[in-house]
Amino acid sequence: MIEIGRGAISKMSARLDGPNVQYAFRLGETEVPVNPLIGTTVRLEYLGAIHCTHCGRKTKTSFSQGYCYPCMTKLAQCDVCIMSPERCHFEAGTCREPEWGQKFCMTDHVVYLANSSGVKVGITRATQLPTRWLDQGASQALPIMRVSTRQQSGFVEDLLRSQVADKTNWRALLKGDAAAVNLAEVRDQLFDSCAEGLLGLQQRFGLQAIQPVTDVEPLEIRYPVEQYPAKIISFNLDKNPIAEGTLMGIKGQYLIFDTGVINIRKYTAYQLAVHQ
Repeated sequence: MIEIGRGAISKMSARLDGPNVQYAFRLGETEVPVNPLIGTTVRLEYLGAIHCTHCGRKTKTSFSQGYCYPCMTKLAQCDVCIMSPERCHFEAGTCREPEWGQKFCMTDHVVYLANSSGVKVGITRATQLPTRWLDQGASQALPIMRVSTRQQSGFVEDLLRSQVADKTNWRALLKGDAAAVNLAEVRDQLFDSCAEGLLGLQQRFGLQAIQPVTDVEPLEIRYPVEQYPAKIISFNLDKNPIAEGTLMGIKGQYLIFDTGVINIRKYTAYQLAVHQ
């Protein structure tokens, strides 16, 4: 086999070409297109080193997908409020990195519906669309609200997830595309069932801060998968440094081999070599 790239891996870059997703490995400063590898034998080799994506320190364990322990405990992007935005403590003056929080959290966010393993509600910065949907393996996606801060998006999501899921079933994701759903109808049903709670949030933060989005069509997305696995078996590079097989497809951040599946994002900051 021939080595086609090596370096610190991070989540695959993903972009839309019409409805089709095009992927590339990101190995340090190098990008290696992945779609052309489908149908060929590919080997990923963990080279035994992990370097923090923030400070570059060598670490035995990757925390919060790519950080050393000291950075994980100090960086705002690793704080509990990133996973639970409604717990934002910026206004209390206790943000770990106020300038970072101002740039990334005090900015427009989108609340959306996505259909990956079924309909779910999610949030992301407005600038992260459609990348967020591609990373999640959504076959359909629809923005439903635009809000002024990450915390506000967390309050909206917390309200809506009383009616709809907020997580993806990754095993179901890798067994095939979810059945198509009318996301506009789901949006309208959510707005009706959560009307009182949404009104309360608008009264709290202002009508301009929390705005419904009703003039956008759902996005349809197609992933480059030749065959889904009959049985889900996951590679674990910490236990076995080699993941190898015929690449059958890519969905979300998962590579689907005939021998197993691997979530590339899970191994952010791992030093890998890719062979074909």
